[in-house]
Amino acid sequence: MMKSNIFPLTILLTVATWFGLLAACTSVDDHTPIVTVSIEPQKYLLEQITGDRVEVRTLIANGANPETFDPSVNHIMNLTKSIGFLRMGNIGFEAAILDKVHSEHPDLPIFNTSIGVIPVTGTHSHDGVTHNVIDPHTWTSVKNVKVIAKNMLNAMTEIDPKNSSYYRRNYERFAQHLDSLDSAITAKLAPHKGEGFMVWHPSLSYFARDYGLEQIPAGNADNKEVALVTMKEVIDHAAEHNVKVFFYQKDLDSRQAEILGDQLDLRKVNINPLAYKWEEEITAIADAIAATDDNDTKEGKND
Repeated sequence: MMKSNIFPLTILLTVATWFGLLAACTSVDDHTPIVTVSIEPQKYLLEQITGDRVEVRTLIANGANPETFDPSVNHIMNLTKSIGFLRMGNIGFEAAILDKVHSEHPDLPIFNTSIGVIPVTGTHSHDGVTHNVIDPHTWTSVKNVKVIAKNMLNAMTEIDPKNSSYYRRNYERFAQHLDSLDSAITAKLAPHKGEGFMVWHPSLSYFARDYGLEQIPAGNADNKEVALVTMKEVIDHAAEHNVKVFFYQKDLDSRQAEILGDQLDLRKVNINPLAYKWEEEITAIADAIAATDDNDTKEGKND
């Protein structure tokens, strides 16, 4: 009789152990602090510093357009669960929600992670009018990202001081890696200094500045159709500067972008500056420009 009770008892102990482990894991997850950032590339950057000490969430969903994003009540409520909000700095929707955030969660620490970045202005037009506003795409520059990462470190040591040493060690490793990445891209693009590249949405202004390139935007910040007269001017300008590569965002840019790329004798390269894998995107952009002497192919990534 004693022997027959051993097997059920073993099962009960095993089940109890599993439930205990599950409860322990759930407890840890429930107590992991949440930090919110604006976009996916920021999430990647912050995770290089925070590791698994916090859960990093993005305000805008992957694939959404920041130019037209309108945060809902749910977005604001989810944000209030965070111990801090690290905004990119100059993206339009960020400014639009600050009043709402302050109203719902006045004690939430908010940090501008682009503080200290030397701005580029006058790159964006709306409804055909160019505005002298700061270009928001600060993260498309490796040099800028080093500044952004330092701002992230400062923010995290303020809102989570008990892990400050851990964050600082990770930042220092990441900063060294960024220096190496910047040096590699500089060497790769040195033969192309002074050259131009075409892009539909003007998202690579800071990248162009870093490496002595000229960004020639074919579209506008609204991703609307461009007048034929304007399009002809863009085409003529590109021809004068011997442009060989055309960057566009397949899922966001106007259909006119693809038509333009098909009509011009340019190497089309599909990019996504809003992707989580920031380093892969930056490297792919540099590689596409460096490969412009190779005329064997006209098609780029994911095209």
